[in-house]
This record gives sequence, structure tokens and C-alpha cells, in this order.
Amino acid sequence: MIIAYTRTYSNKQQSDNQKNAIEQFAANNNMTIDKWHKDTRTTSSRHKNRLEDIIKNISMIDTSKRFIAGDTVIIFDELQEFPDIATALKSFRIDGRFDVICSGSLLGINYRKIHSNSVGYKTDYEMFSMDFEEFLWAKGYSEKHIEDILQHMQTGTPFSETELSVYKKLFLEYCVLGGMPAVVKVYIEKNLFTDTLEIQRQIQMDYEEDIRKYAEGLDQTKIVSVYRNVPVQLAKENKKFQLSKIDKKARSREYMGCITWLEDAGVISVCYCLQYPELPLKGNYDDSKFKIYYPDTGLLIASLDEEAQEDLRANKNLGVYKGALYENFVAEAFVKQGLGLYYYKKENATLEEDFFVRTKDELVPVEVKANRNRSKSLRQLISGDSYGDIHWGIKLADSNVGIEDGIYTFPYFCTFLLKRYLREK
Repeated sequence: MIIAYTRTYSNKQQSDNQKNAIEQFAANNNMTIDKWHKDTRTTSSRHKNRLEDIIKNISMIDTSKRFIAGDTVIIFDELQEFPDIATALKSFRIDGRFDVICSGSLLGINYRKIHSNSVGYKTDYEMFSMDFEEFLWAKGYSEKHIEDILQHMQTGTPFSETELSVYKKLFLEYCVLGGMPAVVKVYIEKNLFTDTLEIQRQIQMDYEEDIRKYAEGLDQTKIVSVYRNVPVQLAKENKKFQLSKIDKKARSREYMGCITWLEDAGVISVCYCLQYPELPLKGNYDDSKFKIYYPDTGLLIASLDEEAQEDLRANKNLGVYKGALYENFVAEAFVKQGLGLYYYKKENATLEEDFFVRTKDELVPVEVKANRNRSKSLRQLISGDSYGDIHWGIKLADSNVGIEDGIYTFPYFCTFLLKRYLREK
């Protein structure tokens, strides 16, 4: 049994029913919705160890719900609205009769407001939009197909023409759609891109609304400006994020708090420039030099101009944005696998590498190629005597699997398996 009050797209019908139940309860008791929420929060906070009070309050919303010990899951959604509910999780855990799931957006920001966060009595999970593996599942592909892709990577065996054609087509669909469940759901049901752009843009507007709602003590206009400027700066040849492109008079100290807020909120991903390509990665970067990506490539595409939208959705043509989109996809896939984001650019030189990952003992440069030019920087890092931690590299490209001179080439669609590949290599 699930007790949930949610406003997510995937549960809209359930949301409407439960919202109506709340509104009816409030009306019958001469209360506004805001007052009901306030009273519930006050009750939960004041009586955090009295679960019967909490259960009683939930039961009053919908009397058809039953709480059965050992057979009930209670879901508290939109936790960012009432973060103090997290204080009651300790009581639920000690009591042990019910499983509890809490969800919400911007928890990286609002968790800071919780007075007691039930430390040791809960497990936190950072959720992301669907990755390419989950998209393949949604399209009907099985774990066998995933293992087969990994085996091609591990053995260096090229894909057949059919395999390559099918996976590249699926990958382009995923790039345009991104992984937001509501977007993927509509596409799977209709097998058309119709209505997907509208949903993506609504999600972006919701993000900006959340910025204005939750960004306390910061310049909200600056935060929105940073968020909107990401696609513009990724389209440049030099993808380093430059505050001067937002405002010629912009100063780092005025904007760093805004960037940190967006990163904590989970609506951007920041890739830092290594001071030198060597291990360890953490602590070996310059936090004043960075690139910014969207954590969902579909939302990045949704922010492009109308002409690009039509070309992308109708003809699967990535056009002038090809490099930015592929790079953003790789960054997205890294974050979803728990890999850090680091790049390197040597001052006053042409040596530059898009990303770095590591094994236990080695640093592995990763190059994202949007064209068929030779990988000059990648070869220099592998063969150079100055880079002792680097012995081989990875190239992600619009091509088949191949191994040559220490460079392991994989199609873009293999990126979601990179962590598993490194672990089992």
C-alpha cells in the first residue's frame, strides 16, 4: 500500500486524486491548503516520536487508506516544502512497522534547514533522470543487450553494421529526448517527438520557478542568468565558462555562490580544470577554471533555437551544436555513474583534453570527438614522458570499436558502461 501526495508528471492521476482529498479535507475544516500544510508540519515537528499522531493526520486526508504493519510504504513527496519531516524518520526507523520513502527536488539546498536530520537512521540516494541503459529498457531491450555491449568493449570486437546502426539511432533519440521520465513516457507511448519539447520546456520553467522560490539570500537574477547561459557557452569553441559573457563587469565573487547553488540544487554539473594531468584527481584542480553542463542533454537541446529544434527532431541533425551536445552527453553519463568531472588545458599551448577518469593506479584521458580529426592531444598525453600516470586513453566518437596505439575507441552510446569497463578491465 502506498500513501503519497505527489505532483510529479508520472503520477499525475494519483496526484489529482490525493490533492482533491486534501482540498476536501481542508474545506470541511475551514482551512486553507497552506494552513493545512503548516499545521501538519508543526504537528510532525512537535511530536516527532509520536507516530500515531502522524498516521492519524495522514488518515484524515483519505479515510480509505489503511496502515498495515509490515505491508505499508509511506511516501512523503515534495520534501523540500517541509524539510523538517526528515526529523521524524528516526522515529519511523525505531518503530519499524512501516517503510518510508521521502522524495523532493533541491534537497541539496533545503536539507541545510533541517534541525535534526535523523543521521544514522536513513539512507540518502541522489536521483537522476534516466540514463541510456534505462532508456534501452524502456524501449524493450534486456540486460542481455547491455552485457553484449559491454563485451564488445572488453574484447575490442567491432559491432556489426546492424548493431551499430540500431544503437546509433537509439542513441540519437535519447540525446534529443534526454532522460526525464515524463518526456520518455510520452515518446514511448506515441513513438513520436510530438509534445516532448513542450514537456521539456515546462521542466525548465519549473527549474527557474524553483530558483525564485528557494534561492534565499542570493541574487536570483544572477542565478537564472548563469543557468540560461550554459547552452550559449557550450556552443563556443572554448567551452570554459566565462562570467564576462554574462556581464562584462561580472566578478567571480559575485557569481560563485550562484554557481554553487545551482550545482547543489542538481540543475547543473561543473567540470573543473586540472592543475596538471596526474593523480590524484581530487584536490588537483583549479576551482576558478571550469565548464558547466546540463545534467540532462535533452533539456540542453530544448533550450536551443527553433530552427535547430526542427532540424534535430525531424532529421536527427545535430548541426553546429554537435560538439557541445556530445560533450554534454558524456558529462551527463559520467555524473550518473558517479564519476567526477575534470578536464585539462595547458596554458599557452594546444594541449587540451575533455575528461579524465581513473583506475586504481592509472589516469585515463577521455576525448570526445565530434569529427574525424586525429586525436593529437590524446596521443601526446599517452606518449609524453611528462605524464607518468597516463599509459592509455579512451576516444568516444561516431565510429565503431577499435584499439590502436593505446587509444581505445568506443561509440558514444557505450559511455554509460565506462565505469563498469574500467572496473573490470
